Amino acid sequence: MLTVDFERMRLGPGERLLDMGCGGGRHAFEAMCLGQRVVAVDADRTALTEVRGMMGALAAEDRVLQGGSGSVVNADALRLPFLDGSFDRIVAAEVLEHVPADTKAMAEIHRVLRPGGLLAVTVPRFGPELVNWALSDSYHSVKGGHVRIYPRSTLIGRLAEVGFEPVALHHAHSLHSPYWWLRCFVGPGREDHPLVKAYHRFLVWDIVDRPFITRAIGRLLDPFIGKSLVVYLEKAS
Repeated sequence: MLTVDFERMRLGPGERLLDMGCGGGRHAFEAMCLGQRVVAVDADRTALTEVRGMMGALAAEDRVLQGGSGSVVNADALRLPFLDGSFDRIVAAEVLEHVPADTKAMAEIHRVLRPGGLLAVTVPRFGPELVNWALSDSYHSVKGGHVRIYPRSTLIGRLAEVGFEPVALHHAHSLHSPYWWLRCFVGPGREDHPLVKAYHRFLVWDIVDRPFITRAIGRLLDPFIGKSLVVYLEKAS
């Protein structure tokens, strides 16, 4: 399930792409298969081991376009171990809301992106996320959880302060917002609740089968209750 629209990233063959805070690696895998030279960075060594294994499997199954490759690096978002201008494209999906010193992380992203390069940032959207916080303190107060909710103007303003210019934005995953509202209402730890399990099965069906009806409903609802805000920005050349 991708949040970033790679068509908007204007990918060129064999470009270097950084997936900062890659988590399970969903964006890294897609970019690698599209022929990008991907570096997946995360602070979680266990997650990176799994990402490395999947990258190897994708290459072994010949699912990677010519020029594509993948590697992983264990690093802190505030101290990226790369030279200035190392990457053509950067994805930071659902990361900045976890980082207390977010402007420092933004400055690091700006440093390692080449002039003229593109950045895609995704964060939980203000309205749906505010509902989650109102329904449950434990949703966001756990260690490593969300430390802030970004109004759109705040996110774009902070990225502009470090040198990025926004070029496009959209919202995504509207069908996931009610799922998290339900989770927060019954308790974030109650994954065994019958309603939570039923909705989860629905989302898995939607992700795997991609039926036309849910795709259409999702597109209609994204501008109103899309769970994620996605912003595309450029570093001045």
